[in-house]
Amino acid sequence: MIAPRRSGLPRLHAVTDERIANLPDLADRSRRLAAAAPVAAHARGHALTGREHLALARTLGSSFTGRLFVNDRLDVALAADAVGVQLSATGLSPEEARRFRPAWWIGVSVHTPEEALAAQAGGADYLLVGPVFATPTHPEASPLGVEGLARFTKFGLPVVAIGGVSRANAREVVSAGAYGVAMIRALWDAPDPARAAQEIMKEMAWKSS
Repeated sequence: MIAPRRSGLPRLHAVTDERIANLPDLADRSRRLAAAAPVAAHARGHALTGREHLALARTLGSSFTGRLFVNDRLDVALAADAVGVQLSATGLSPEEARRFRPAWWIGVSVHTPEEALAAQAGGADYLLVGPVFATPTHPEASPLGVEGLARFTKFGLPVVAIGGVSRANAREVVSAGAYGVAMIRALWDAPDPARAAQEIMKEMAWKSS
């Protein structure tokens, strides 16, 4: 098993869904967002066909050079030359996924400490933990809260928090031990995505200022 990396992972992650994938100005928003800060873009859309997912990944990849991640679809990640993949806790293990491309950043979406432990044992580079707060993306899920989020920091992997995270609570999330944050609406739906990304980065950096 390859030891997980500890540095170089972007702290801000812009995640898509089916609605974002079909925005008519997605390419323009991607360019503005990518130019504003070292944001990682996640091509995600569970209901997308393989071709639609690949088209989304290529649209994002043309702007987020060297910072494209693909969720769930390793074939799309390979075709789009992504630098990272995001796996589910019930899918392939990080060790199995790494056989396709050893240099990938590999994250695992986890909801319980038990899933986090399995991801760590499998060679994950980071954990995507959520939902931290209530979110319309997963209305059925019980939020972890910042107290619950803190339970995932003991595994020695960077924790990227997702689920209802925004500029208003990013500082609180980082205080709980998160390395970074992942967002959908707070970035893609912002009137000025570039400014939103910069302001969120400032909130995450407050402890070192």
